[in-house]
Amino acid sequence: MSTERFTFDGHAGDALAARLDMPEGPHLATAIFAHCFTCGKDISAARRIAGRLASMGIAVLRFDFTGLGHSGGEFANTTFSSNVTDLVRAADALERRGLAPSLLIGHSLGGAAVLRAAGEIPGAKAVVTIGAPYDPEHVTHNFGDALDRIRADGRAEVNLAGRPFTIGRDFVEDVSGSRLSEAIRGLHKALLVMHAPRDETVGIDNATRIFIDAKHPKSFVTLDDADHLVSSAKDAEYAAEVIAAWAGRYLDLKPPAPPPGAPEGIVRVSEADPAGFLQDVSSGPDHHLLADEPKAYGGTNRGLTPYGLVSAGLGACTSMTIRMYARRKGMALSHVSVDVSHDKVHAQDADAANPVKIDT
Repeated sequence: MSTERFTFDGHAGDALAARLDMPEGPHLATAIFAHCFTCGKDISAARRIAGRLASMGIAVLRFDFTGLGHSGGEFANTTFSSNVTDLVRAADALERRGLAPSLLIGHSLGGAAVLRAAGEIPGAKAVVTIGAPYDPEHVTHNFGDALDRIRADGRAEVNLAGRPFTIGRDFVEDVSGSRLSEAIRGLHKALLVMHAPRDETVGIDNATRIFIDAKHPKSFVTLDDADHLVSSAKDAEYAAEVIAAWAGRYLDLKPPAPPPGAPEGIVRVSEADPAGFLQDVSSGPDHHLLADEPKAYGGTNRGLTPYGLVSAGLGACTSMTIRMYARRKGMALSHVSVDVSHDKVHAQDADAANPVKIDT
């Protein structure tokens, strides 16, 4: 995956900072990722989901809404409606680059924003929400006693997740008057609703209401024990894999044909987590698996080791060969199973001054 900086003008003309994660192989589709309320494009869930989708051929633009992260503008002057316009501007900027988005992904309030913005992005064919509220006004529950001060004084400082933010009266009034039911019923795009049953920030009843209002095609996938921010690497990777598999039913993800005379295919291995040893292994557009190291060796044990992959190849080839031979000879062979073990041992006849190891 390659990542490039991307800038476009937001709703008020401020420069919004974005990152465009591009696949290393064929570019099959483009997605926009809208982050959660007061979060940013570099939050763990956004980075991991974007990286996973990019490894599967889907480019992802993730950006900071006006006044957040590295984007310009003043956050106190933004509203839910301005976030929706920022999303539409992002789609316009991608279209000018020849990368019109066909997939919209929104996390938390960003999920509510993509539901509202989808009708203004005609090229979008599929929408995904992660932990999204049915009612945008839900976010005001986090303002506590400051809500009265915002309404009385026009703005007030609110502490959210340990950070201070200035919230304006326009924001409160805008989310109070925003309703998603009409946008959801008139979506006319495939919808995937993802939510964690134990989400303590946005209850799963919000996902139920979104799903009930939506028309088919629609899908509902639970994120089990994930927290609201989907901060666990395992949960983020699972979400990305589900999104990619689901989106394949509604987006044209067929890769371009290889040039004449090209080899059958290339197996591409790329880092999935630079902090450990997890690797994405892709063979063309249809086959993907993980390689890793055991926890005892600094890995996360989420995939076969390199030696395990070699052993799997030998075992699969042996089993297939036996089955092929049995078919040709008309032998009544009910089942084939191959056990493969691998080890590195010192060669007995090796020069003591130049020891070597062999595979057994």
